[in-house]
Amino acid sequence: MSPIDSYRRLFGLTGATYIVVAFFARLPLAMAQLGTLLLVAGATGSYGAGGFCAGALAVANAVGAPFWGARADRLGQRRVVALQSLAGAAAVAGVLVVVGTGLPWGVAALTSAVAGLLLPQVGPLARVRWRPITASTGRHQTRLVDAAFSYEGAADEASFVLGPAIVGLGVSVASPTAALAFAAVTLAVFGTWFALHETAEVTHRTTAHSDAASGPLLTPALVVLGVAQLLIGSVFGSVQTGTSVLATTAGSPGLTGYLHALLGVGSVVAGLAVAMLPPSVGLPRRLRSFSLGLLALSAPLLLVGSLGGLVPVLLVLGFTVAPYMITTFTLAERVTPPSRTGAAMTALAAATGLGYALGAAVAGRLADWGGHTPAYAVTVVAGGLALVLALSARGVLARALDSAPTSAADATPAPSHP
Repeated sequence: MSPIDSYRRLFGLTGATYIVVAFFARLPLAMAQLGTLLLVAGATGSYGAGGFCAGALAVANAVGAPFWGARADRLGQRRVVALQSLAGAAAVAGVLVVVGTGLPWGVAALTSAVAGLLLPQVGPLARVRWRPITASTGRHQTRLVDAAFSYEGAADEASFVLGPAIVGLGVSVASPTAALAFAAVTLAVFGTWFALHETAEVTHRTTAHSDAASGPLLTPALVVLGVAQLLIGSVFGSVQTGTSVLATTAGSPGLTGYLHALLGVGSVVAGLAVAMLPPSVGLPRRLRSFSLGLLALSAPLLLVGSLGGLVPVLLVLGFTVAPYMITTFTLAERVTPPSRTGAAMTALAAATGLGYALGAAVAGRLADWGGHTPAYAVTVVAGGLALVLALSARGVLARALDSAPTSAADATPAPSHP
């Protein structure tokens, strides 16, 4: 089955409406952080206050994600994601009210944290649905699930390019208030629609009665994958910080968002192309290869001295980002009991968010000392650590795949792991 045939069959199983709804449902999370920063900064005149509120939202979302993922595993995504979508939209509206009424920004930070705690992680939860959706495809299931995870990785990257762009457009046309209000409405409509879609019920019905319905979540393999996502998150945070410093130094701070989006453009293209990889290339091998690519393609950041020189480096670096993340999420899906997949997917998403905060904080400190180059050094170090992790964890991942609870459901032989 060719990659195009895989995508065509996948989308035929769900219908085009589901694909559109699942994509738009993940946009509010991508919009909320930047929208909150701009809203609070504009109202208080302090980017420090805006950044603190945006950080509170991001950290709270990372902390709450595994909890909601575990609840979705137990109760089903319909109830949990519907509650998150409606309550999260109300909490985002609450941020607008608090800022609009002129309350101290500390209250806005607390409200932002509540909003972050409630916002659903649609991307990871959408991944959980694909194995039950493809359960009737027999020997093609493994290939289709791999293609589905490739698509989901590309969709996540696209959302984190489009989301901030929509916020920027909303701010330019109207105001930060209008941009964040649009995020709240989008979440209420598309988040609830995603929650109530029939694929959510199919997923819960399938996983709740799985023969492998019980089992540990925090295994050595999942810890490895969590660290891997922490490292890729630190790549995002340090790249954005270094790019912001370089753009500001060049007198064009407004270009930061557009430049950072270049990372996502290459990532979307590469993410879709991952489906072209043959099954004979095992997942641990892919992780090692993409880790090496992350290190090699991030190293030129240390030589960048202008915005013009940064453009091609970010575009090329993006070609390894989505494939790396697709591999870690696919590995997590394979080595986790079906009834715990939601918790596993959201835990990896949480690790990514925490890594982003860590990378941005360390890069910011170094940037205060020496400018954009030390900030980008954090990116390169993260790539090096990712490669070390992939090489040292080869045996752990291979053993986990050999005893994977989902392997019985696959009608095709598992690819070699080396």
